[in-house]
Amino acid sequence: MTTAETLRIEAAKRILIKDGPYGTAVQALGLDADDYKGALDLPMDQKGNNDILNLTRAGDIAAICNAYVDAGADVLATNTFNANRISQADYGAEHLVGDINRAAARITRACVDAAMARDGRPRFVAGALGPTNKTLSLSPRVSDPGYREVDFDGVKAVYREQIDALVEGGADIILIETVFDTLNAKAAAFAAAEAGEALGRELPVMLSMTLTDLSGRNLSGQTVEAFWHSIAHVRPLSVGLNCSFGATELRPHVAALAKAASTLIQVYPNAGLPNDLGAYDEEPATTAGLIRDWAENGLINIVGGCCGTTPAHIAAMAAAVAGLSPRKLPKAAPALRLAGIEAVSFAA
Repeated sequence: MTTAETLRIEAAKRILIKDGPYGTAVQALGLDADDYKGALDLPMDQKGNNDILNLTRAGDIAAICNAYVDAGADVLATNTFNANRISQADYGAEHLVGDINRAAARITRACVDAAMARDGRPRFVAGALGPTNKTLSLSPRVSDPGYREVDFDGVKAVYREQIDALVEGGADIILIETVFDTLNAKAAAFAAAEAGEALGRELPVMLSMTLTDLSGRNLSGQTVEAFWHSIAHVRPLSVGLNCSFGATELRPHVAALAKAASTLIQVYPNAGLPNDLGAYDEEPATTAGLIRDWAENGLINIVGGCCGTTPAHIAAMAAAVAGLSPRKLPKAAPALRLAGIEAVSFAA
């Protein structure tokens, strides 16, 4: 049985739980620049480079992963949000991309395998791909709208390097998350498809969009329905939303996506909106109550947490949705489905 088949079987039984963020957990450790850099010979300050900690503080990363396992997570993402050549260039650590991703996947794989050996419950390692700090859809120069800092093939190659290392380290699934530019996500999905072909097996993909405003659009202007139309050909294991807002603000957009998409819905919101100091105050019980409403209304298949959430939030979510039925996948009627910034359907 393939990973995708196993996950779909589990998701038909119950609402699955995704883990929470590494950034929030790492910030709580209070590490200094030397802790980040460790014994690595790097010329630049590494403070804030959470991905490098897979090499220099592997024990801390494993402890964070195990805290999410203990909270009830079924889908455990690797600590690799910025572990790509574009993002690591900010720290002069491009040459370590392969090592970072392999180490991250091995850490998560070991935690997951140990948990499954204890209780036999299937769990999944999702190799996390962030959006990078470049965009294929928009020009960074107001005076030159045709200019791009990167091109599609270049971004695809960056993601392929990361994906190959994640799979080598033991990732089951590729999670393309916090998608602010749909074209970047397509480059990542293309890279995953090529990696799967090279492996000679299916490499399942999850895609998660992030919204830039309450109108429900990403930075490249697409609605959630248009985003689904744009990436449906990838046949993702799940599609969903993460980051941006808390559960309250995301709810109408989750409902819209749940109605449109013919695959699993995975959502992991922030712990509400940040306060004036940029911190998140929403308590686990509050987040869990909002998530329970989503579940009671049949909107979700997989749920977890993003910025500001903690293992306590994940545990509260798991308790809140326990025993509730997962969303039933709608059967899409035959139609021609197109997308620009809006979704368009023509009945067959």
